[in-house]
Amino acid sequence: MKTAVLQFDTIWEDKQTNLNFVQTEILSMPTDIDLIVLPEMFTTGFTMKPEHVAEEEQGTTFQTLQKLAMSKQTAITGSWVIKENNKYYNRLFFVFPDGSYKTYNKCHLFTLAGEEKVYTAGNEKLIVSYKGWNICLLVCYDLRFPIFSRIVGENYDILVYVASWPDRRINAWDALLKARAIENMSYVVAVNRCGTDPEGVYYSGHSQIIDCMGNMVVEPFEDQYTKTAILEKESLQKARVKFAFLNDADKFEMK
Repeated sequence: MKTAVLQFDTIWEDKQTNLNFVQTEILSMPTDIDLIVLPEMFTTGFTMKPEHVAEEEQGTTFQTLQKLAMSKQTAITGSWVIKENNKYYNRLFFVFPDGSYKTYNKCHLFTLAGEEKVYTAGNEKLIVSYKGWNICLLVCYDLRFPIFSRIVGENYDILVYVASWPDRRINAWDALLKARAIENMSYVVAVNRCGTDPEGVYYSGHSQIIDCMGNMVVEPFEDQYTKTAILEKESLQKARVKFAFLNDADKFEMK
């Protein structure tokens, strides 16, 4: 699976400028990309004023990504702000090449920023099947909760995190991503934003791709850039057979 991670400096609450940038970047990508991953709230930055930027589910951002996915024959994923039934959601979309899509509402809301005061949390995670791969899609703060991503009783090959994770906690980002890859014997594809927001919070990016043994497929990088890598299903399967650690995992029930 040829995967592209698009790390960029999000212009604060400027949906159209950010969307125009993403559209230009995606249109310039090669035609053989299978999956494109964008940051959390990539059209606005991690805003706590959803009333200024929220869209309906099939609003402008969705329509743009749907057209891009269909024209480039690729899948695209990322999150943005949605208003539904007078509630706001930090909603991740996975748009397939045929224009169909699935969504995931961020379950772990970031209380240090008051996200839970303005957004409504989801209550279940999303695993999609695409081109023979099962992909689990999560958002930023979900990374700190390993039980939520644990593969026991489920089956996925790629764990995707889209994020707005600040540089002052980037060591935790790097460490937790590697841990999630190793403990779940899964690829991890993680995309963060870069740049500085109006509150002076600096984001160094560190988007990266890690294999199931904790090896870097794409090393963490800074600044605005798109990087691609090919994920190998056969090597993942061989590693899971040779190192069958998941067979010995604890059984549990999440409530």
